[in-house]
Amino acid sequence: MKLKNVAGTERTRIRVTDLAMFCIRGCGRRVAASLIKQHLASVRFGGDSAAPWTPHFDVVVIGGGHAGTEAAAAAARCGSRTLLLTHRVDTIGQMSCNPSFGGIGKGHLMREVDALDGLCSRICDQSGIHYKVLNRRKGPAVWGLRAQIDRKLYKQNMQKEILNTPLLTVQEGAVEDLILTEPEPEHTGKYRVSGVVLADGSTVYAESVVLTTGTFLRGMIVIGLEMHPAGRLGDQPSIGLAQTLEKLGFVVGRLKTGTPPRIAKESVNFSILNKQTPDNPSIPFSFINQTVWIKPEDQLPCYLTHTNPQVDEIVLENLHLNCHVKETTRGPRYCPSIESKVLRFPNRVHQVWLEPEGMDSDLIYPQGLSVTLPAELQEKMITCIRGLENAKMIQPGYGVQYDYMDPRQISPSLETRLVQRLFFAGQINGTTGYEEAAAQGVIAGINASLRVRHKPPFVISRTEGYIGVLIDDLTTLGTNEPYRMFTSRAEFRLSLRPDNADSRLTFRGYKEAGCVSQQRYERASWMKSSLEEGISMLKSIEFLSTKWKNLIPESSISSGKSLPLRALDVLKYEEVDMELLARAVPEPLKKYTQCRELAERLKIEATYESVLFHQQQEIKEVQRDEALQLPKDLDYLTLKDISLSYEVREKLHLSRPQTIGAASRIPGVTAAAIVNLLRFVKTTQQRQAAMNRVPKIDQQLRDTDRLEESQL
Repeated sequence: MKLKNVAGTERTRIRVTDLAMFCIRGCGRRVAASLIKQHLASVRFGGDSAAPWTPHFDVVVIGGGHAGTEAAAAAARCGSRTLLLTHRVDTIGQMSCNPSFGGIGKGHLMREVDALDGLCSRICDQSGIHYKVLNRRKGPAVWGLRAQIDRKLYKQNMQKEILNTPLLTVQEGAVEDLILTEPEPEHTGKYRVSGVVLADGSTVYAESVVLTTGTFLRGMIVIGLEMHPAGRLGDQPSIGLAQTLEKLGFVVGRLKTGTPPRIAKESVNFSILNKQTPDNPSIPFSFINQTVWIKPEDQLPCYLTHTNPQVDEIVLENLHLNCHVKETTRGPRYCPSIESKVLRFPNRVHQVWLEPEGMDSDLIYPQGLSVTLPAELQEKMITCIRGLENAKMIQPGYGVQYDYMDPRQISPSLETRLVQRLFFAGQINGTTGYEEAAAQGVIAGINASLRVRHKPPFVISRTEGYIGVLIDDLTTLGTNEPYRMFTSRAEFRLSLRPDNADSRLTFRGYKEAGCVSQQRYERASWMKSSLEEGISMLKSIEFLSTKWKNLIPESSISSGKSLPLRALDVLKYEEVDMELLARAVPEPLKKYTQCRELAERLKIEATYESVLFHQQQEIKEVQRDEALQLPKDLDYLTLKDISLSYEVREKLHLSRPQTIGAASRIPGVTAAAIVNLLRFVKTTQQRQAAMNRVPKIDQQLRDTDRLEESQL
């Protein structure tokens, strides 16, 4: 159908959905989330007024989850007037599944989001109740920062941040349609999104739209044999929006996930379980924080228990009562349900971590016990587990099945190839986890803003960050199961460490995107110069190994041969840190111990000095391939000037890689095909360069003719 805006121009209107929302606004004002409904009148865009007002924003973000909040805040930080449309303001920042952030690989993503001035790391530093670095036995390149989070506190702090962000308006409103116009001829895509239509028929126009729907697209909750439509417990799904995206031509898939039951804290016998205490000192997620909000001694412990053969028996005897497990829809490989674990790994014992949900919460979250059996069987299964013999189940576990879009339909900027200026972020792209959603959200928000300002997209390569690995994997390879980040997915993990995310991304974010504050930029600049100065100083101090052994007798430095050693080499020994080194050589090293983060980073830089040189060479080789851009308008199916099999053509057509490097990572694209593609690109570039030179030569000849005529 056709829709006319106030200026009278026609716009193609595609039906989206009724999200069952209502309207309010909060433009950077200090508004308590609990008071919003009571004290703010509902704002209706358009309506019965004789002269309806049609609002226009630079960026509209649909969805107030972890991807949506990061996207909206990032777009606003970049200087765009941004609207965040959400089901309910009181659910912004809600942790729908586990009460924790971070972990192996995921902690890297959080550090990178923080380096771009994202929100989740700072909010976690204000809301955590148990901070722990995982993988400590391995090198710092694969350490995983993790924290148990107080659900209520996180939501309160996130809402406070969002509602006080300049240039950001928050609105509860029902999105029903996308407004589509003719595409921009210089960009690929069949349509261009120009805004959204709300449930009351009013419109909100926008230059870019970011879609972060989570598990709401045709979401279905499953407990036993019972199924009912919902995006999460208590919230309606988005049916029309999923249908609209499908009608537009997007390839839609189906995924599933699940959550464990919640247990009454008072009913657990913690005294017989293994207790895990937090780290002392606690390491903050954010680069701008020196400490977290709570002392280690005031943090809450976690407890470890295990499944047993009785649990397996209950699961196996009741599979006929579990339609979620029988579904062919793919679930998460790395966070599977207890049913999947019992079926995949029979006769094994599985860990169950009992995690607190908050400082004043009466609930325990049994991590590792995601289950979709009927509620009465869940309770029976729980009481078979050590420490939970008398446990009381407050809420049953449940499964969620939902639609996602094949992520090979988006570019590395997260803009869809089918609809210009429409961006996807979060679980709609097939990922799982708060951290993966936040990482996509910050990139989508930045690029939605840059698109408005006609600036080049902000793209992170897989040589620059885990965010780059995440997005490259999705856009190049796609996924048929919920994608989760691990350190093993990154080829260059020795360079892409949690400690140096600021040096990798903050400067780019500040200069290229404008999403980084002056305060953060100055902090990163100080750290960069301090590290360079410290490393230079450590390289300049050199003694014989025998002297070093005398200065630091607790070190394992060999005194058999007296060889010259730099202080940087001494710092590589596992038992030597900057504190020990500064006691041996107070001047000039003492000043580098005054900042804990600086001292730790100097130690890490020393640890990886030799291997980083070789990895940097490998990175340069990959970057050379990434620099070879493929034309965006290539029609691989009909291209005649290149020898490619039909299978390869289909794969390239589906993935639409932007560079030779990305093309080489597509399964089934052979080395021979890459060579032919490389030859084609270089030949095309040479032809284009020759064509560009012709007008210049013609102009030079005309200038020469005019000069000769003037001299006659």
